Amino acid sequence: MELTCPNIFLASMFDSIPGYEGTAAGGGGAYLPPPMPSVPMPVPEYAASHPEWHNDIPSISEGRARQAFEEYVSSKCCYSSAPVRDGIITNMESFNTYRYRLETFTESRSTKWRQEPYTGQRVDAGIQRPPGPWEIAAQPPSYFTDHKETIRVPYTSSVKKCNPCSGMGKKSCSSCTGTGSKVCSGCNGSRQRPNNESCNKCDYSGREKCSSCSGRGFHKCDTCDGKGQLLVFINLKVKWCTEKDDYVAQDSSGLRLEKLGKVSGKELFKDAQIMVYPVMGFPDVSVAQASERLVRDHQVKYTKNSRILQQRQTIELITITRVNYTWREKPYVYYVYGNELKVNADDYPATCCCSVM
Repeated sequence: MELTCPNIFLASMFDSIPGYEGTAAGGGGAYLPPPMPSVPMPVPEYAASHPEWHNDIPSISEGRARQAFEEYVSSKCCYSSAPVRDGIITNMESFNTYRYRLETFTESRSTKWRQEPYTGQRVDAGIQRPPGPWEIAAQPPSYFTDHKETIRVPYTSSVKKCNPCSGMGKKSCSSCTGTGSKVCSGCNGSRQRPNNESCNKCDYSGREKCSSCSGRGFHKCDTCDGKGQLLVFINLKVKWCTEKDDYVAQDSSGLRLEKLGKVSGKELFKDAQIMVYPVMGFPDVSVAQASERLVRDHQVKYTKNSRILQQRQTIELITITRVNYTWREKPYVYYVYGNELKVNADDYPATCCCSVM
């Protein structure tokens, strides 16, 4: 059983470990800035122009738009199929938009004092100077795979007396204040029941065995599991995390941009390096500007308390088709978008369960 040490015990429980003074002072858990690299970071390569940037994506057919609409309506339990069956498509218009995505795969490290009951584990504090938090080897997972790992820092383990029980391995029972017995619940200590009969529940003594501690007057200390001693040590938590930001270029289709977060598009560009360079020469200026801003922001933000292991940037072309149709001589609209041909129809005209099917 491993326990987090309460801060009130820090001064007496934990030694000052070289390189981990902040942890010993009670500030454990904060992420630690990585050391300056011993060799210069590699210079990112310029992202070259891509010939498919200028390719147009053909719009979907009317039949495919109607099929997607039908599948969408059939998935809604309270949607009537009448607008799909009887509606007349009057116009279809394609709107292509770009999504730029920047992913930064980082490694961060934090330390925290831990304790566990001492049962003869290895004690190594003071044998030699422990390695620094960023000197300890930790094998990262595949790039852009989130993962956590906890490593016990070598040469930080020592044995201490358990504070809560003062090294006794047991604590006085709070229910009976350590006496092992309480006032009899049958006679309330009078040794007689209400009918003036002698109380045999307490053997005529007026007190009964404490049920909480089974009459022992104490409980085994939960902190040290009755051992009286604790092994205290520093744990290093290594966290690999993918930080992601998207930018979606504005278009005039009328579809809310947040709808595009659940679909994919045609990948036009992909670049992965330790540090990427902003996209240059992209036909949509807003995408190039977003790339420059996000690359700068990530490299500033994620080098303060972590180190960047890899960055990846992509550009997707997402097709949006706006379909205008009439039903019962009234105009309506729905959208078909993304590789998945998802549908959005906020003004669907027949959503009541009792609609005529």
